[in-house]
Order: sequence, then structure tokens, then C-alpha cells
Amino acid sequence: MKKYLDHIVILLTAIIACVLLVLTGCSATHHEGFAIYLTQGDIPPAQMPALSHFEIAEQPTIALNDIITYNAQTYELKLTTSAFERIFHLEVPVRGKSFVVCVDKKPVYWGAFWTPISSIAFDGVTIWKPFNSQELKVITLELAYPTASFFKGNDPRNNPEVIKSLEQSGKLITKLSISAVNKLPSSMKGYELYSWAVDSQWHFTLITGTNRNKTPEEITSSEDFISEAGWVSIHVVGVEAIKSVFSKLPQNASVLWLAGLRPEQTSPGSFNIRLPPGPIIDIIKENAREFGLDLIVPTP
Repeated sequence: MKKYLDHIVILLTAIIACVLLVLTGCSATHHEGFAIYLTQGDIPPAQMPALSHFEIAEQPTIALNDIITYNAQTYELKLTTSAFERIFHLEVPVRGKSFVVCVDKKPVYWGAFWTPISSIAFDGVTIWKPFNSQELKVITLELAYPTASFFKGNDPRNNPEVIKSLEQSGKLITKLSISAVNKLPSSMKGYELYSWAVDSQWHFTLITGTNRNKTPEEITSSEDFISEAGWVSIHVVGVEAIKSVFSKLPQNASVLWLAGLRPEQTSPGSFNIRLPPGPIIDIIKENAREFGLDLIVPTP
């Protein structure tokens, strides 16, 4: 009888162990959260829209533990060094490489890794392959290639399931403040500085330099936009505040201080963009020198 009971106990123990193993495996899969997968069989992006079903690869290319933060304002993923290197070394043809954004292995939307040397346009979500193994390990979920004007459909990047998963994992940030960044990104065309007075207080906007004219609305907007890898627009009030912004610029960065708007930029009710009085200009010039910046101020 004892031998029979011992046999039953061993059998029950084995069954319980198997059940726990299955439940643990299911739980791990269920709670995987946000991840980016390649497709099984490496399906080209051009073929994805025609498919009613596809399989994702066995392992994610970017898992939740590869992500340091996700910025919901700029759609930037700050990655661990090993994850960034994985993307840097990923083979991406000029026609792109399909990826699938998943939550708990459930596809939410698909897009394509794209190489910046490609001359082929794409109208979906893209991740551009990094040019070099940069110090800042950031990739961006972009709209289309080569510009967002090619994008078709609704923007899926901040899908509620995606945001919920990243928030629950502590990876989500809604936007960056100037105090939260160590350094602002380098800009090939430098930065532009605008100033205007409101009730005797001087307002400043530092914005990424481009070939196009800025609108009065984006110059005077109080909504900061700080990308760690691209576009920057920061509005502050007071000389000390702009000094703090200067301290975050890369050394030798070029800053063009605009003395006013062009006629085609102005609109009814526009702020009077102008330079402050000489003593304030001198203080800001000294601040720029202190941080090794090339501040260009137009002569009166």
C-alpha cells in the first residue's frame, strides 16, 4: 500500500511540475510587452500589404529590456548599447526590411527598417538604419521615407496598447525638458535664436537651423520639443534661462541670432521679433563665449 501511495505522490508531483512549467511559459509570453520583431521568411515590405496573415520571427530584434526610454513626443527609442549595435549591424536592403511592432507577441502595426542610402520611397512607418555607431544610442520611429509627406494612413506609433505596455514597464516619457538632457544634438545647419519682449520680459526661442523660414507660431510657441537626435525648439524667459540652454549645446555649435522676421514670415498679430538692448546682447554674447559657441549677431 505504501509503495502504491509513493507512486501516486510521484505521479502527482510530476503533473504539478508540468502544469507549473506550462503556466510559467504562458505567463512569460503573455507579459512580454512591447517588442519589435522581424518577419519569418524575411517578407519584403512591398509584399506586406497584400498579406492577410504573417508569422513573426522566433525572437524579437528589440525587446523591452533593450529599451531605456521611449519618448512619446518624438517617437524615439533610447536603446542599450548591445541593442543599438544589433540595429547598426542589421543587413537592410535598399527596398527595406519588414518589422512588426508587437505587444505580448500580438502584432499592432508593421513597418520597415530603411537605409538612408536608398533612393526608393516608402509610405509606412520606418526605422532608419544608423549611419554610425554614435555615442547616443537612439533610433526613431519615423513616418515614411524619405520624408513624412510620403506617409499614407493613420499614424499608429502611439497606439494605446503600445503606450500602456511602455508605461507599465517604466520606459515611457511623454516629453523631454531642457533640465533632463545632458547635451542637445549637433545640427548640420546650426541653431537659430529669436528674441522678443512681453511686459518688459525678454523671451527667447532656440530652434534647429533649416533652409526654410520659420512661422511666427512655431517661433513663439511655449511648447518645447526636444529630440535627442534631431529637431529642437526651446522657449525660455530671461537671460539666465537662455544661458542654461546654451550650456546644453555642443561646443563650437553655431547659433544665428535673428534680428527680425522677413516680410513673408509676418502675420497680423505677430510678435515683434527683435534684438534686446545692447547690455543684454553683451551678456548673452559672453554666455556664448563661456560655452564655446559661435554666436552670430547681426550688426544694427
